[in-house]
Amino acid sequence: MNFLAISGSLRKTSYNTAALNALKRLAPENIEIIIFGLLDEIPLFNPDRELEIIPAVVELRKLLSTADGLIIASPEYAHGISGVLKNALDWLVSGPEFVNKPIMLINTSPRAYIAMDALREVVTTMSGIIIESACVSVPLLGSNMNCNEIIAHHEMADLLRCGLHEFTKEINSAQGD
Repeated sequence: MNFLAISGSLRKTSYNTAALNALKRLAPENIEIIIFGLLDEIPLFNPDRELEIIPAVVELRKLLSTADGLIIASPEYAHGISGVLKNALDWLVSGPEFVNKPIMLINTSPRAYIAMDALREVVTTMSGIIIESACVSVPLLGSNMNCNEIIAHHEMADLLRCGLHEFTKEINSAQGD
């Protein structure tokens, strides 16, 4: 099973990116998590450019089309999801890659519920299927924890492992496995 993961933050020390990197390392051997690293190379969405070959957009669509599910970790900026994340999602609106794709959401700040609500609205509008039992809130805000420290912290690691377990269980169940 393979998943595409997107962090909505471009910060080098992002909690969202650290959580995704930790999840990748905590995943069992039979699960591959590919973290999309070209978010900052996606130009501003313009429907007039949808037929252009834009390498970062082509890569995003390709990775999503072959993924069994999508994992999104998003910060909250001014009570919304980050502009770069929303922009990337906008590039996916007209394609078939996102439709009925299982989605796991990771929230790294318990007080960032407004962005999570906005992300839920965007994802469901795009016909993604949020797997509620897989969505996790990992309280990293203010912790200064990096990927290795998240993995070493039993509570944080268990939250991520449990979310991933629920995600794979629901996807397998939907596929009839």
